[in-house]
Amino acid sequence: MGSAETDTEQSLIGHLVELRARLLRAVLAVLAVFICLIPVANRIYTVLAEPLRAKLPEGAQMVAIDVASPFFTPIKLAFFVALMLAMPVVLYQLWAFVAPGLYKHEQKLARPLLASSVLLFYTGCAFAYFLVLPVVFGFLTGIAPEGVAVMTDISRYLDFVLVLFLAFGFSFEVPVAVVILVLLGWVSVEQLREARSYVIVGAFVIAAIITPPDVISQLMLAIPMCILYEVGLVVARTLSRRQTETSATSD
Repeated sequence: MGSAETDTEQSLIGHLVELRARLLRAVLAVLAVFICLIPVANRIYTVLAEPLRAKLPEGAQMVAIDVASPFFTPIKLAFFVALMLAMPVVLYQLWAFVAPGLYKHEQKLARPLLASSVLLFYTGCAFAYFLVLPVVFGFLTGIAPEGVAVMTDISRYLDFVLVLFLAFGFSFEVPVAVVILVLLGWVSVEQLREARSYVIVGAFVIAAIITPPDVISQLMLAIPMCILYEVGLVVARTLSRRQTETSATSD
């Protein structure tokens, strides 16, 4: 009895030590990228601010209200970019810790889902930067009352943009969420099809809450979510069929 308890404690300690090592490697990866980005933090912010600066009236510029904003705002952005760039390493460390406890067929399904989720998140951020932000800032600067100078604070601009990036990045994860729900057996593809109308309404509600109050930017979030939902249904149906065929063959 004592030997079994000792083995269990040693196994738990071993897992905790491995988890600490994996987390340490992930943190070091983020810090390494962050340190490399610090010298070019101002350039990164200039690139991020381009969608707004391109829409500002002639002679208008961004401002820094807080005394330390010119320093801390680019550094904050550099850390966010470092986290984004190092995310594959972070996810790999988490995967290397979890993977030994999974079956082979679970690992085969988890790998493409993990890679797809990262790629879709990056795609959502790129979609927001190149397509959504120019539309949003064109609308916001265009409705400013006459005589009002549009001069956005650099810190508030960063917070606004990061929220949009996260919103579009996570919204583009819809196909992965649909596939996971089906593969876990929580819902069927047929049930998700029947719920399509509710999903469409929910997508437009989410878009109305997240995006600014212009119809175009709301459509630019809601429509991709609906399309990605349909893509998720197609992928989920294909994978569920393969699972059924594999189980039938093994039987």
